[in-house]
Amino acid sequence: MPRTPALPPDSLIPGSPQRRTVLKAGGTLLLSVLGAALAPSSALAAQIMAVRVWPADEYTRVTLENDGDLKATHFMVADPPRLVVDIDGLALNETLKSLVAKVESNDPYIKQVRVGQNRPNVVRLVFDLKEEVKPQVFNLAPVAGYKHRLIFDLYPVRAVDPLAALIAKENWSDSGVPAATPTPAPQPGDATIGKAGPDAIAKLEADAARAGSTPAQPQPSAPQSQPQPPTQPRPAGNAGKVTRMVTIALDPGHGGEDPGATGATGVHEKDIVLAVAKRLKGKLEELPNTRVMLTRDADFFVPLGQRVEKARKVQADLFVSIHADAFIQPSARGSSVFVLSEKGASSSAARWLANDQNKADLIGGVNLGTQDKQLASVLFDLSTTAQINDSMKLGKAVLSEIGGINRLHKGAVEQAGFAVLKAPDIPSILVETAFISNPEEEAKLKDDAYQNQLADAITKGIKRYFAYNPPLAKGRTA
Repeated sequence: MPRTPALPPDSLIPGSPQRRTVLKAGGTLLLSVLGAALAPSSALAAQIMAVRVWPADEYTRVTLENDGDLKATHFMVADPPRLVVDIDGLALNETLKSLVAKVESNDPYIKQVRVGQNRPNVVRLVFDLKEEVKPQVFNLAPVAGYKHRLIFDLYPVRAVDPLAALIAKENWSDSGVPAATPTPAPQPGDATIGKAGPDAIAKLEADAARAGSTPAQPQPSAPQSQPQPPTQPRPAGNAGKVTRMVTIALDPGHGGEDPGATGATGVHEKDIVLAVAKRLKGKLEELPNTRVMLTRDADFFVPLGQRVEKARKVQADLFVSIHADAFIQPSARGSSVFVLSEKGASSSAARWLANDQNKADLIGGVNLGTQDKQLASVLFDLSTTAQINDSMKLGKAVLSEIGGINRLHKGAVEQAGFAVLKAPDIPSILVETAFISNPEEEAKLKDDAYQNQLADAITKGIKRYFAYNPPLAKGRTA
């Protein structure tokens, strides 16, 4: 039986309604593809979502936050000094235009910024500068609550020297030593710290020598159940002969792009700890022959390694990092003091907190291209048992005093691998003032009176530590 030839599908029969439908659909698809190909490139350009400017004496940072990774080229122009940046794959929008108004007149390095569409799909930024700078331009991948970031860090040609800046701020007398400051009235519990006389450390050593090896133990402000400071003083050595400044480095955590923890009312850890550090600085500077360096004195970001290096450059006798704790449970509360551990954290909570704090460089934004990759490991390797032992003594003295004004999260000093505590030759502690994630403690941290109490307590703890562990003589003299 002969086979009947197969008929073509209806869609291929000329003039059939099905064929007309298919051709119409295909034409629509072709037009849409061609339209996308011929559309202006700005439709595919990245979008700037936020712009921020962080001015500081050390450097000014400009941040462009966007929804994609941007490629930028830059060059310097002299007389007058300008930084020119071309950003590919970017269309000018109102958010980027707002950068012009973000630059304030007191910015140390930027006079003004101009923004324009230099050519299709390329935006040009021109920074008119107040002086020549060394720019660093780099990208940051999304992290925490941030999307892609393009960073411009404008550093002075001559970097700020922390020690020179510290000396320049002091009120020097004609004799070459800091001018005497009014002696505050003695306070209860300060019997071991003589405030009269030109040199606090010499007096501490002389007092210890006269008292012998078992000086009277000062009465702690905290209940007896709280940890007690060490009872044995360091040998006095050349009592009464050492005349030098005592230098204390205070490190307000986070700053700039890194806000730290945020409380329920929106207050940022970086702002609270800076306020506490400034109060503490004022109280410590009332002590004879004591000077204080802040690792940051405004709202800007300082990498963890640089905080340690700043303390070492000013030859600090102590390093105190100040933070406000946070946890996923708002019921967590209490103050804590931490020192470095080379053998693992003293608790799972301490380990969690150290890991969280060590993320600061990722959030704040470090230019990895300029970092010494060996710095972290060298600092860790150089961290000695002696440093950790001295840090523990300091931590116990401070924790004892803080226990008198706030509940303690733990009754003893804890240990963990905090990157910021790795100065190999400086007793270093990290103070968690309270849980900013706890509504009651957040309210305390925002209160001026409580901040003042915190500063008083830390000051007393430091004085108590020095009473039994006078700093040894160094080449630096007053």
